[in-house]
Amino acid sequence: MTFGSTSRNLSPTRAPSPSTTSSSLTTLQPCEGYHPGIVSRLPAPTGWRRWLYSTNHKDIGTLYLWFSFAMFLVGGLMAMVIRVELMYPGMQVVAPDFFNQMTTVHGLVMIFGGVMPAFVGLANWMVPLMIGAPDMALPRMNNWSFWILPFAFAILLFSVLMSAFGPGNPPAPNFGWTFYAPLSTEYGPASTDFFVLSVHMMGISSIMGAINVIVTVFNLRAPGMTLMKMPLFVWTWLITAFLLIAVMPVLAGAVTMVLTDRHFGTAFFDAAGGGDPVLFQHIFWFFGHPEVYIMILPSFGIISSIVPTFARKPLFGYSSMVYATASIALLSFLVWAHHMFTGGMPLAGMLFFMYMTVLISVPTGVKVFNWIATMWRGAITFELPMKWALAFIILFTIGGLSGLMLAMTPLDFQYHDTYFVVAHFHYVLVPGAIFGIFAAVYYWLPKWSGVMYDKFWGEVHFWSSLVFVNLLFFPMHFVGLAGMPRRYADYALQFSDYNWWISIGGFGFGLSQLALLYVVLKCASKKGEAAPDKPWDGAEGLEWTVPSPAPFHTFEKPPLVK
Repeated sequence: MTFGSTSRNLSPTRAPSPSTTSSSLTTLQPCEGYHPGIVSRLPAPTGWRRWLYSTNHKDIGTLYLWFSFAMFLVGGLMAMVIRVELMYPGMQVVAPDFFNQMTTVHGLVMIFGGVMPAFVGLANWMVPLMIGAPDMALPRMNNWSFWILPFAFAILLFSVLMSAFGPGNPPAPNFGWTFYAPLSTEYGPASTDFFVLSVHMMGISSIMGAINVIVTVFNLRAPGMTLMKMPLFVWTWLITAFLLIAVMPVLAGAVTMVLTDRHFGTAFFDAAGGGDPVLFQHIFWFFGHPEVYIMILPSFGIISSIVPTFARKPLFGYSSMVYATASIALLSFLVWAHHMFTGGMPLAGMLFFMYMTVLISVPTGVKVFNWIATMWRGAITFELPMKWALAFIILFTIGGLSGLMLAMTPLDFQYHDTYFVVAHFHYVLVPGAIFGIFAAVYYWLPKWSGVMYDKFWGEVHFWSSLVFVNLLFFPMHFVGLAGMPRRYADYALQFSDYNWWISIGGFGFGLSQLALLYVVLKCASKKGEAAPDKPWDGAEGLEWTVPSPAPFHTFEKPPLVK
């Protein structure tokens, strides 16, 4: 079957406003050719066409999540190469240039191929279900925004393969994921142009995904669902979508300027031609710091769904959570230069960015306080999603506090470009963003697949990930404070014991994810006890009103939210 005629005719000519009552819904004029109930009679398509041409939000969400997992494994293999090299001092396994390529592409793959598509996949799956919409508002664009991604990453990874297996070929991008000029302009390998094209394609995909979320949330909410009745996950994603639209064009501008500096005689970042390499840092981090919040805000929404469920209490301070999320998004545009304290800036500039960075920790602290207050005197049970959520809260807080240390300008002069920075942002991104994704997977997997996950292997995944992630990243704080620089293929002898343990943690954490693969594949093949429509007794929200597994089409008639 094809998806053309049905996807066009699913929704009425105008979306019902939140104030519309159920009785007035019948007065809406349907599209030409629309037949109420036609959708329910159409079977779900099968075979490869289902996935290639799909405009169904659940299918596209699934595609995003599988793509993200594949990229996590690819990025994880690159991290393994880094940690094998750093297990012992001296040059051990790979050439220094290939080590640089691994650190660069590992960062790009994990951020743009792992974390962001995972959150877009969760948004595709859950946002329509949470707001009572039949689908995403722009289904064809939804399909396109996904299918751009495999080609973008094929281009990026092709350059790595060329470098690894073809002697004499130009190396893959080797200038760090931040691709600072002049490393990427004057000294960048030929593959830099592939990298620029790949980043442009990722950016286009992100912008289209963001537009889709915004249009869906504003136009397709169920009658009675005002903005302040939306689940926190929808709120965090709505704000994230605005961030994406704001900063992705800035990244596009930065990579385009790199391209023109390389090939078209411009000198944006070349001091000899009247440019300034520090300008690149400003443009990049104006994108880069909001990007950090793009990768953590949806996790905040996930944790704000899970903690009330298993504490069996309403979320403490709902409106303050919404305002805190919006505050974080706005302040994220005023902190970018804290990445550049050592690059030279006036004292007033340093003070401004230091104060703003400390200020942005306040709404984040509000969130942590509200989660703890939600759990206070709650009837807590420790199912797997709750365990991931608790690990998130504790470890993310550690990552946040080390970020405050880096925010202090005089301290940053000591910490800058050491492993302390690596420890900080990995504590925010791995036990923060990625543990949030894991929590979401275990929380909603029964709804997606219709079967309960394998509790034994879920527990193995959780405990091994928890132990090894701390073995991997916690010692980095100490080697960083002792002065070990980041992004080097070799290090001084005094850091060797710590690095051995860090590498063991890295291998352990990477292998732990195979347990997740097993759990998900088992659910996908429908092996396990059948999941009830609402597997968690404290869960609230429209997504638990549909059967498990969620049918191909949901909410043909919009539910009425009281």
